[in-house]
Amino acid sequence: MDSILLTGPKHAGKTSVGRELAWLSGVNFTDLDELVEQQTGKTPRALYKECPERFRRAEAQALEYLLADIQERIVAAGGGIVDNETALNLLKKAETIRIVYLEVSPETAWNRILAAGPLPPFLDTPNPRETHERLHQRRGAAYKALAHITIPAEAGDPAALAQHIAAALRRP
Repeated sequence: MDSILLTGPKHAGKTSVGRELAWLSGVNFTDLDELVEQQTGKTPRALYKECPERFRRAEAQALEYLLADIQERIVAAGGGIVDNETALNLLKKAETIRIVYLEVSPETAWNRILAAGPLPPFLDTPNPRETHERLHQRRGAAYKALAHITIPAEAGDPAALAQHIAAALRRP
């Protein structure tokens, strides 16, 4: 089995589905944002607030570290990984990783972001909803272009989504 990288917008369910998929598959799970925090001592939110480029460098370094490890695993990427050119290049060259896009509507993502608490720094703009819509549209196209499979994730039931992903990856 190849490693699996889950992509999608913020609050698409990458971490919760990733944990379920790892359990189902019997492999380790890694949240890329958590790895960035372990490696830098700062949360991705804090790094991004300090300097978005510093965060993107740390994100790419964490991804490179994971890709160099031959261990099969499930990885939850940050929602903005498709905006990180270095990380994208690493993923495009990776031969032992399957990329899954967890697709949710802009409305679902927005409502989940609002429910989670303070807006993330990338939405610290005069019109956060408009910024979110624009990012969601642009990133959605990038996720689809990068992914081996796209999974509708509106329902958000992590166990069911994990089973759906496992079945989809078994198909030729």
